[in-house]
Amino acid sequence: MDAWLTQARDAVAAAARVPASELGLSDEEAGILLARIAAHESGERTNASLLCYLVGRTQGEAHLETLAAAVRSTS
Repeated sequence: MDAWLTQARDAVAAAARVPASELGLSDEEAGILLARIAAHESGERTNASLLCYLVGRTQGEAHLETLAAAVRSTS
């Protein structure tokens, strides 16, 4: 993660009172990032942040690759 995203993660973790380590992003997960799909496939850059929110709400219920495949199927 870059410096901005690390700072944002730390701030979100502090606000949610969870360890920042629980919000880590691996290189594999970064490669799957759904924001890229939403921003480029949907044609609306605002969809990227909204999709990230939806994925965040479902994370833990399904593997990130499963969620990415579901999103890709809508293209």
